[in-house]
Amino acid sequence: MTVQFDRITLIGIGLIGSSLAHDIKRLGLAKEVVVATRSAETLKRAEELQLGDRYTTSSAEAVKDADLVIVSVPVGASESVAKEIASTLKHGAIVTDVGSTKASVIAQMQPHMPDHVHFIAGHPIAGTEKSGPDAGFPGLFEGRWCILTPLEGTDPVALKTLRGFWEALGSRVDEMDAQHHDKVLAIVSHLPHLIAYNIVGTADDLETVTESEVIKYSASGFRDFTRLAASDPTMWRDVCLHNRDAILEMLARFSEDLAYLQRAIRWGEGDKIFELFTRTRAIRRSIVQAGQDVDAPDFGRPHPLEKK
Repeated sequence: MTVQFDRITLIGIGLIGSSLAHDIKRLGLAKEVVVATRSAETLKRAEELQLGDRYTTSSAEAVKDADLVIVSVPVGASESVAKEIASTLKHGAIVTDVGSTKASVIAQMQPHMPDHVHFIAGHPIAGTEKSGPDAGFPGLFEGRWCILTPLEGTDPVALKTLRGFWEALGSRVDEMDAQHHDKVLAIVSHLPHLIAYNIVGTADDLETVTESEVIKYSASGFRDFTRLAASDPTMWRDVCLHNRDAILEMLARFSEDLAYLQRAIRWGEGDKIFELFTRTRAIRRSIVQAGQDVDAPDFGRPHPLEKK
């Protein structure tokens, strides 16, 4: 594959940043990859994993002469990164991010971006519950969506270049307004994580059920919530604070729907319960048909007799 960039700088080397590093190297998308992170310990581990070509704890130093800068930090740290790199960005550089809230990231970063660079906020919808440089792996973005939220007046050539980068990683790329993105992600990502955190927290608080029983019988459904609830607490704290309005709106709607279900159960309204469960089952089939999951029993987990 033709090299697209002379130098790509990755600021932040957690799950997304390290997965990008794997794929950039695997696909030959840059002649040089510079890795920057504030933690000397994390930087050392990134170097041990050979995720880049150069390593530094200075983001300002890292972005010098970079054609593409990808910021992969918790969304609450976006402004501090923007301030640090502003004065050393190369003329014509493309600056993007991977945060799951977009209006907040744009508000934090855009005011500090010099006129001679192209700032295009983005969000690859891919990930696992793991975090840190060891969590990354090649192919994370294959077949997944990446949403770009370009501002009015964004240079079309820069936008096409960034789109091409994500497509080279195997992503399907969409574009939308930042506020709309935040509302969509509040329901498809942020709310499910909050529900999972809450359910696991409720189980932890129960006095009539022991912790050993919760763990022992978790395969009945609880186990699948724990995967989401194991996600990086710093990242999800920031998501809650930086997509507050959309999340609160979706939480209110969820609470209303939960109250409806509660009443149906209390009054024995089986037809209402059945109608709801039938409708939600159809959503699952649509997700599989859209290629966003596979139709394997128990999420494709191996079972004893299937291992042979």
